[in-house]
Amino acid sequence: MTTICFVGAGSAEFTRQLLRDLLGYDDLGPLTLVLHDIDERRLRLAHDVARLTVDHHARQAEVRAEPDLRRALAGADFVVNCVSVGGHGATVTDFEVPARYGVRQTIADTLGVGGVFRALRTFPVLDAIADGMRAECPDAWLLNYTNPMAMNLQYLGARHRDVRALGLCHSVYWTVHDLSELVGVPLEEVTFHSAGVNHQAWVLRWERDGESLYPLLDERIAADPELRRRVRVDMYRRLGYYPTETSEHSSEYVAWYLHDDAEIERLRIPVGDYLGISAANLAEIEALEPLVAQGLYTEPEEEAAEYAPQVVHSLVTGLRRTIQVTVPNAGLMPDFAAGAGVEVPCVVDGDGPRPLVVDPLPPACAALNRQFLSVVDLTVRAAVEQSPELVRRALMVDPNTAATLSVEAIWDLADDMVLAHAERLPPALREALRP
Repeated sequence: MTTICFVGAGSAEFTRQLLRDLLGYDDLGPLTLVLHDIDERRLRLAHDVARLTVDHHARQAEVRAEPDLRRALAGADFVVNCVSVGGHGATVTDFEVPARYGVRQTIADTLGVGGVFRALRTFPVLDAIADGMRAECPDAWLLNYTNPMAMNLQYLGARHRDVRALGLCHSVYWTVHDLSELVGVPLEEVTFHSAGVNHQAWVLRWERDGESLYPLLDERIAADPELRRRVRVDMYRRLGYYPTETSEHSSEYVAWYLHDDAEIERLRIPVGDYLGISAANLAEIEALEPLVAQGLYTEPEEEAAEYAPQVVHSLVTGLRRTIQVTVPNAGLMPDFAAGAGVEVPCVVDGDGPRPLVVDPLPPACAALNRQFLSVVDLTVRAAVEQSPELVRRALMVDPNTAATLSVEAIWDLADDMVLAHAERLPPALREALRP
């Protein structure tokens, strides 16, 4: 019997999507699904959703809700992490405090002020999960969905090297899916190769029958002025390779757009976009509760195409797949330092996951990733070395923050963020440091 533990299962909509994909496989054998969350109401909902999903798919699976993390982890083969520390309230803080200083953000979960502080409040939870896995399920795989992905996987590599972990994100899949749809080529006829860092990787090769599809994309862009009003298209036209996260995300990881009113208008950048998404996620959960209470199964509207069910299926059945993963760099990407959180292709089958070595990136792409990873590295070091100064230095080298604020204002903003999130941060990082 395969045991899968969902940590942060109270993210009920996402848990529901993962379960639908997982229970769609009819060759996995009996399953034990253990759901953990610190919010009792959300945990109850997740349990009932899981039970309904199991019944709908007529699968042999035991479902158990467990509020104690160590008991939830006991005997797990896979641990799926989708924790959001602080929930919607912390997300609002991540936007509102920087906005008072004039720092614009769109998603705020990967880099920048929001990404740095999301990481700092997530690291203690990663410590608890890793310690629990070491004690209760040392051979399990940790499948992490929680952002900021590169920071979280680099931190796990620095602090918990014995824990087997993969960072999973669907951004590359959906980028290739949408590009193929844009040029009218069926996805099943497409092959691709991507590498870089999570949310800022690059579609290095995108082909049908060995022929690049980029010329077709160039034709579409040339024919449609509205396409040229997207951040990713603008970056592609200037860099030669398409980035692998949405334009909303991509605008935050460079110094070129968000500080400039004209660029926001030209490229239609939705400042503060994730605030609405986060609020909508809460509303979805509120709407789901009465349906579940009536015992009604409802199919998730979005196609998930998530990697965690695929990893479980491949490791259990031996079916070979190639997916994208974030892992600490161990000679996989020669452009970047050892231990850096990098995103690369990975073969998965009965012998386990095997991340693939990739060739050096195009120079400009590598340069942008290095700047991205500089913020990642300083944030991880701040936590590992318990250094409040390094938190400020991470924000000083962040492209969007540095393009917007003076260094004095960056330090003041960091102090205000520390005060706003104090109870969620590691104790050593709660100190205000006004120079």
